[in-house]
Amino acid sequence: MKNEEFATAQKTGNYGKRLIKFRLGSLRGSKFFILHSSFFILFFLASCGVDSDRFRLEGRLRNINQGEFLIYNNDGSGDGIDTIFVREGRFQYETPLRTPTIFIVIFPNYSEQPIFAEPGEVVTIKGDASHMKEMTIEGTDENEDMTKLRQELNRLMPPEIPKAVERFIKDKPGSPVSNYLLMHYYIMDPEADYDKGYQLVKEMVKAQPDNGQLQKWMEGLDGMRNNKKDSRLPAFSAIDVNGRRVTQDQLKSKVNVVTLWATWNFNSTDIQRRLQKSKKKYGDKLSILSICLDGRPNECRDRVRRDSIKWPNICDGKMWQTPLVAKFGLNDVSANLIVNDKGVIIDRNLQPLEIEEKIDKLLK
Repeated sequence: MKNEEFATAQKTGNYGKRLIKFRLGSLRGSKFFILHSSFFILFFLASCGVDSDRFRLEGRLRNINQGEFLIYNNDGSGDGIDTIFVREGRFQYETPLRTPTIFIVIFPNYSEQPIFAEPGEVVTIKGDASHMKEMTIEGTDENEDMTKLRQELNRLMPPEIPKAVERFIKDKPGSPVSNYLLMHYYIMDPEADYDKGYQLVKEMVKAQPDNGQLQKWMEGLDGMRNNKKDSRLPAFSAIDVNGRRVTQDQLKSKVNVVTLWATWNFNSTDIQRRLQKSKKKYGDKLSILSICLDGRPNECRDRVRRDSIKWPNICDGKMWQTPLVAKFGLNDVSANLIVNDKGVIIDRNLQPLEIEEKIDKLLK
């Protein structure tokens, strides 16, 4: 699918937009159309249960015949991005799972939905493809809590939503649903109240003292409070994958972008591709610094060379412990900062298409 065909997806989706190749209607003559009756027999037999070290997501959507959508685990612990095929409105996805995690499913209307997965559990989605906001997700307490909250948020006016989210987190600071809400509404939203998010995550850490991700988010939100829009980018010094020193003095162009990425995360690699396009277009008017979360610097170096990326890339193998991550308050794999020629942060955490449009607006 060409970039222009999913521009709407980049604008209307949530924090982790992904490329979707969606097929509706008849696919006669294609490899996807060849369905055997045994598929449906196995589908219903499999719905009886799942092994204790596996997780299954299944469901049925009305008003859709055939197509596909994506599922991914955004913390990098899974196998990357996978595809779920829809056949006659039904779908099923099963994967090995040893610890609870949050999957993100991207539906045909480009909306995203968290799925709270636990080993040995089966989660079921029911709904209408033409009214995705009304779908229900059942099978665990967390998914049912999220369904109730989503239905409540759908009835609220936009200014009322943050209060409802805050109330849920305060009521259930130990819930995985609260973890998702914190990330979605207080970390990835460029207009978020980072001070409020920092206070909420402190309460969540008390309820989940062994959750290392929350500890990182607390550190990151503390950094984000000091790296808000209209604040100055802090001074820094680091060594890139080619052994060259990088400092704030190399971000003095009219527009400067600092971005976090990982080879296993599509959204972040899409940003790298778009930045490469913009760099070729604007040359020295645009400066870029990328920080890679991969645990193997050699693999990152190979990827950078293979993709012909010329700007500095930092990858020290420390992943989330990379010092610049906390220093810049970067709290998601595809987090980013837009900085002007005065060293002032003018925007942050834009989606891929938004970054490209922002650069065009500032440099044209």
